[in-house]
Amino acid sequence: MSFFTSADVTTGQKLLEIIYIVIGLITLYTGIKNATDKENPNRVGTAVFWCTLGVVLAFGRWIPPMVDGALIIIMTIPAILHKVGVGKTANPTEEYSKSVFDKIGMKIFLPALSIGICAVGFAIFLPQLGAMVGIGAGIIISIILLIVFNPDNKPAVFLTDSERLLSQVGPLSMLPMLLASLGAIFTAAGVGDVIAGLVGKVIPQGNVNVGIIVFAIAMALFTVIMGNGFAAITVITVGIGAPFVLAYGADPVIIGMVALTCGYCGTLSTPMAANFNIVPVAMLEMKDKFGVIKNQLVPAALLLAFQIAYMIIAK
Repeated sequence: MSFFTSADVTTGQKLLEIIYIVIGLITLYTGIKNATDKENPNRVGTAVFWCTLGVVLAFGRWIPPMVDGALIIIMTIPAILHKVGVGKTANPTEEYSKSVFDKIGMKIFLPALSIGICAVGFAIFLPQLGAMVGIGAGIIISIILLIVFNPDNKPAVFLTDSERLLSQVGPLSMLPMLLASLGAIFTAAGVGDVIAGLVGKVIPQGNVNVGIIVFAIAMALFTVIMGNGFAAITVITVGIGAPFVLAYGADPVIIGMVALTCGYCGTLSTPMAANFNIVPVAMLEMKDKFGVIKNQLVPAALLLAFQIAYMIIAK
């Protein structure tokens, strides 16, 4: 049944579905553009990757799950074979960028801020719509602001730049979604119970402080593996947090909240967190692929130590 007519689907879900359709269409455009780009040495593989992803994002709701799964497998093949590349990109010249900045000044940050403000605003004041819909609204506002700031920004500019960004980041753009799905699979498969059995042989019974230390470090390490703190929190809370910390009376609000930020310390330390640590490398064309991570390791370790101490004191 279409999401436009189902009585069981909320307005927020309908709007979110529209956002995914738009994202999917942009992704399809990326694939089609690369398919026709003779300067892309891997245009067939690139087109297969982006077009397949675009179909899943835009129309996956109406495609049978088995077909969706097959499309995702097909999508991964060019990426595994390193056949997803970047073709011709229309990068603005340095002179043009400088002239625009001189005209706009620090107002250039307002479009980006509008996305965050809308996400938080929707989450607090319009929870029935949700933060994800707020991000979509923030993007619309940011586009309007950019057009107001610089009339040269025609609608085609945003489509072209979206394609350019996707092409530069490449298959790594899919990593956060795939890792989040992997976390759900691990939870359903009972990985948390296995971890609980192993950790139970190490943590002394009833020692909440040791449980907190192991919980926090496990959150960081599992996030390093998964690349996503949200994927790690479910597995590690089931395996360590609930039986060895919360079961002995620790405050679940404090422990849960801070444990998730312990996972973020792992996010700062892993290439698996592509949107944080690999995308900036591609965007800034850094020579050291791990340059972002290297500069974040010490702050991550200091933050983790502080969070462990805070949980022990505030528990």
